[in-house]
Amino acid sequence: KHLRECGAMNGYITTENISLDDLKDKVKSIPKMQGQDLIKNVTADSTYSWMNTYTENWYLNTASTFTDKQLHILVVDFGVKHNILNRLTNYGCKVTIVPATVKIEEILQLAPDGILLSNGPGDPASVTYGIDLVKNLINLEPCIPIFGICMGHQILSLALGLDTFKLKFGHRGPNHPAGLKNRIEITSQNHGFAVQKSSSLNNLKVTHINLNDNTLAGICLKDKPIFSVQYHPEASPGPHDSDYIFSHFLSVVSKFKDQ
Repeated sequence: KHLRECGAMNGYITTENISLDDLKDKVKSIPKMQGQDLIKNVTADSTYSWMNTYTENWYLNTASTFTDKQLHILVVDFGVKHNILNRLTNYGCKVTIVPATVKIEEILQLAPDGILLSNGPGDPASVTYGIDLVKNLINLEPCIPIFGICMGHQILSLALGLDTFKLKFGHRGPNHPAGLKNRIEITSQNHGFAVQKSSSLNNLKVTHINLNDNTLAGICLKDKPIFSVQYHPEASPGPHDSDYIFSHFLSVVSKFKDQ
């Protein structure tokens, strides 16, 4: 009842024989998640390339290349899941991963065809260097297609002027319905923050809503090839309802590469 009324909170489990007051002190000493920049603890130390780690070609054998020229996708690593990288290489992409603290000059030197903003832990509003980077990426001319997943979605939203907030109960599990109107996907989600809805940005379109609590689950820009989702389309072993988003992203990247 307490958790239901007050929301998710820190706890402490121990096998030590210590007093309740000491346990309470230990719990109080645990930092709150708000304001926590955990990205620096998990991001890559330096730029590197990715080779597919599948031992067998068993996962969704529907991937194909989108052009006779290999697409180069740059992943900004906020704590990226390997399956995101594997999914990109499944489509025949060259994949380069850069630290979250990367400068835009280094990104331009690498000359990517598309950019993926990865998932990651912590409070997105505290990742000011990532928000500033994405602001600069959005304003590039010519524009490079951008796709954000989970933390990447939140950082993109913050860069566009939206706000984030801590959920009373985080979205955890592989059974979250998301969609719009009559189209629904069952999605895998794992986050404690969400993007605040806003009608102030006229060039922004809502593409997905979390149908459990009506929070924002997907956006895109109307005038640029930039979009993001709050959930995990690379989920393995599933659900795979949203795996098409990789195909969509790479088809957009391919069209812009051919221009």
